[in-house]
Parts: sequence; C-alpha cells; structure tokens
Amino acid sequence: MRRREFVGTLAGTAIVLPLAAGAQQKRMQVIGFLGVASPGPSAQYVAAFHQGLSETGYVEGQNVTTEYRWAEDSYDRLPTLAADLVDHKVDVILATGGTAGAMAAKGATSTIPIVFTGGDAIADRLVGSFARPDGNLTGVSILAVELIPKRVELMSELAPGTRVIALVVNPKNPNADRVMRDAHEAARAKGMQLQVLKAGSEADFEPALASMAQLQAGALLIQSDPFFTIRREQLIALAARHAIPAIYQGREFVASGGLISYGPSLTGIYRQLGIYTGSILHGKKPADLPVQQPTKFELVINLKTAKALGLTVPPTLLARADEVIE
Repeated sequence: MRRREFVGTLAGTAIVLPLAAGAQQKRMQVIGFLGVASPGPSAQYVAAFHQGLSETGYVEGQNVTTEYRWAEDSYDRLPTLAADLVDHKVDVILATGGTAGAMAAKGATSTIPIVFTGGDAIADRLVGSFARPDGNLTGVSILAVELIPKRVELMSELAPGTRVIALVVNPKNPNADRVMRDAHEAARAKGMQLQVLKAGSEADFEPALASMAQLQAGALLIQSDPFFTIRREQLIALAARHAIPAIYQGREFVASGGLISYGPSLTGIYRQLGIYTGSILHGKKPADLPVQQPTKFELVINLKTAKALGLTVPPTLLARADEVIE
C-alpha cells in the first residue's frame, strides 16, 4: 500500500499527515469450510458454526473470512475439494460430513489444522487418542454408529410387537457397513429381524419405503447421514404416506413432523466446531484440544404424528423425553 508523503510547510511549520491510514494491514485469516451437502439446507448449521466462532472473537468479514466448498452430496468429490482448499492456503479446515469429510481433509494436508465431525475417530484412524489427538486433527464425534442400539431399543418400546425393523442406509457413506452390522446385532438382541434398504439418491426414497409392506417391517430406522438430514422433509412425508413409525437422529426431524428422534444436538455440535476453529486461529494446536464427544442426548417425540399412526406412546417413554411436540 502507498505511504502518505510528508507535505510542504506552512508559515515555517512542518505539517505531517497521519501515517496510520497507510500502515500495512494485517492479513485476514481464512477458514476452509468443507461441506458434504449443499449451502441452502445446511444454513442453520453454518450459522451455529459462526455463532461458536464469534464466541472466540472472530466475526465473518471483520477479522476472518470463509472459503466454502460444497460436495453437493457426492462423497467422491471431497478429496478434490479438500485439495483445493489446501491450494488456497487456508489457515484451518473445517471438515463436515462425518468420516468421509475428515478423511478427505486428512489426505490433503498434514500441516494445516483440521477440525472435523466424525464417528469413532480412533477406529477411523483420524486420531490416536481422544484426550490428546496427534497430528493436525481434532474435532467432535457425533456417535453416528454408537447410538444405533439405543434407537432400536426406543422403537421396540414405541412399537411393541414389531418383529421386523427396516434400516435405510446411504451406501455411499463410508460408515454404511458398520451401521448395518451394529443394527443387525441390536435388532437380534431385541428379538427382531433387520431388513436393509439402500438409498443413495432421492429417487431411491419412494421404492425403499414402499417395499416395507412387502417386507412386513413395522418400524424404520434412518441412518445418521448428512444426505438424509438435509432431505428430512421428503423422508418424513414418505413415512407418513406409508404410515411407517420411524426414528431419526435429531430433533430437526421431529420438529418437521417426524415421529421420534434420539441423538446429540447438531447445532450444538457445530457451535463447538466454531469454538475449536476460533481457538486454533488464536494459536492453539489441534493436539491441545481433546476430541469432544456429546454427553447429552435429546429424546424428542411428536405426539401428533404418533396419533396419526395410531400409536400410544408409553408414559415411561414420555417421562424420559427431553421434548414432547403436541
């Protein structure tokens, strides 16, 4: 930038214009946001991220800027998008989309700090320890697989007598095999049979749910997956049309008309990701920030939907609910 020059003298007195306006400004730090979904449906989570970021003193456009890269639900695009963020020399990468996003970011750089959402970060070899993650990664585990047994248990309470339960999975999700394995074990433990329905595109939703009648499945479990989260209204509408009791990962589904959900607050997780990202921008190293795991899980029930399905919610289940939507 040009420095202001000293200008003339007047009446023998030197007049110097302030130099501050021309002083070299500090470079604004840049966050690389790696998103597996698309910007519109992800807006509330992006807002929660920036809320957490602001709690550390960083405000978008004032002292930090964000480069967004959206995979538009194509997991195979994530490595290329992560490499592009590295080429742009961002200061920190926020990798969303679970294990796939975290692995893509990890494969793209071993030096730029990465804050991720993921499942079992140790089993996925993202970090060596939750307490003190090694390398350049830290983040929040969303327990995408670990909560399946609890959701199966809740459905067995809400729809007693169910002998067959179906599971909708996204076959493109890296955790699909683990999800199916754990769901099979959880269903077996409850004396139920599991039927797996695969849906990797919106076109798969209708035939998958329509097949439940033929499979004699009396309840449905939806895999925790960003692809399903941002299309929750379509899934909920189909479940209602086919009169299927279904359990989902978060309260957003139930607020949109879904029957029941059990899981951590996604907006709360994104707020924590913002706090961690801000801490790293302030100079913290990922190894100094333990991988967080949710300690509170929300049980949310929609009584209006239960009534429409002809279900009576047991009082013991209502008593345990964190929120009941009427």
